[in-house]
Amino acid sequence: MAVVCSKADWFVSSCSSTLVAINLKESREPFVFDCAKAEKKPKEADGDDKSAGDGPEEKDSDRILAFAVSASGKHVALTDDHKRLVLFGTEPSWQCISTRWVVRRCTSLVFTQAEDEVFVADKSGDVYSFSVLEPQKPGQLKLGHLSMLLDVTLSPDDKYIITADRDEKIRVSFRRSPYNIQAFCLGHREFVSALLVPAGHPDWLLSGSGDGTVKVWHYETGRRLHSADLRQLGFDSENSDTEQRFAVSRIISSPDGRHVAVQCERFPSVQLFMVDSGTEGCLNPAETLTLPLAPWDMTFDSQSQLWVLLESEDLNVLLYRYSEQHWKLCHSETPELRRVTEALQTQWNVFQGSVGLESQFKHLYKVNFDNMASYLQKKQERLEQETKKRAAANGSKPNKRSKTESDAVPQNTS
Repeated sequence: MAVVCSKADWFVSSCSSTLVAINLKESREPFVFDCAKAEKKPKEADGDDKSAGDGPEEKDSDRILAFAVSASGKHVALTDDHKRLVLFGTEPSWQCISTRWVVRRCTSLVFTQAEDEVFVADKSGDVYSFSVLEPQKPGQLKLGHLSMLLDVTLSPDDKYIITADRDEKIRVSFRRSPYNIQAFCLGHREFVSALLVPAGHPDWLLSGSGDGTVKVWHYETGRRLHSADLRQLGFDSENSDTEQRFAVSRIISSPDGRHVAVQCERFPSVQLFMVDSGTEGCLNPAETLTLPLAPWDMTFDSQSQLWVLLESEDLNVLLYRYSEQHWKLCHSETPELRRVTEALQTQWNVFQGSVGLESQFKHLYKVNFDNMASYLQKKQERLEQETKKRAAANGSKPNKRSKTESDAVPQNTS
């Protein structure tokens, strides 16, 4: 699956084993990094890792699992299937600063606002911190969940680490002492797949889930402020077969804090909300963008323009601008749109392998068992077996009553 993020002047996308970075302001060659050519793990470290019990490693797989861009756009970090954590600097030109190793395969990355640390969430439920200022320093374990982590983010003041897991829980922990839990945000009925502290509202948390809802929280207290069910907005009207697989895959907010965009996996549309300027955390449905194809991912740039990445070589990206109270597709070929389109077409061989891949959330849904039906079926089978045993036992014994009655029958003397 392809992922995209825009910070400062950079439009960064990853797919398969390749990271592509495009400068939106200058006509420069895109920076391309292939994890297949990255530094390999030392054999002794690889042996130690296998003893950690993460299971057999996929051979020849350098797929990028997650990447993050710092707020200033000066640092980028990625992690791949070989458990590498690669740190880049983007100024004055792109360069690989360090390659370190994580313990488990990762699901999400986030930089602190101070850009001195990057936090890594993994599949075993742990969060590690890696120093940016000391790029060779090993990671430190910060906290752990009992189930797989799907997303991690930080409060704008770097005070709290906010983590979301497969078991519907959102935990708010102190960054400096993560063993101290500030609050839980509970209310989703399926795994929590996306987290966002929206721009302009540093005390709010937006969360998306496999239950098809977006919720707004006051995360310091764990109080729910608002909930929006995307099914009620018509997301499932076109394809009823996806009713049981209706997962929010991305939540983003514009830099000016006025707009929130929500994407659901495998749906060819994007839902836009207007953010209420009050304190009650209300999201007002504003507009639904109908797309020609289901999008891979989306991002806002520094000018609050919405970029949507599509699964198509001919039409690989769409650009929307907010004008006259509506989101309008940019039909004119602006310089930044031309740069992105041409760079993605040049690298299309990288993206082509991810077209039509199965759902990344397919195995995360809860499996419901009808225990009562199974119990009644087994009970009926047991009763039938007992009835057969009693019938067989009765058939092997002489019937005393029938024998007595036969003796009492008088003889016919005629």
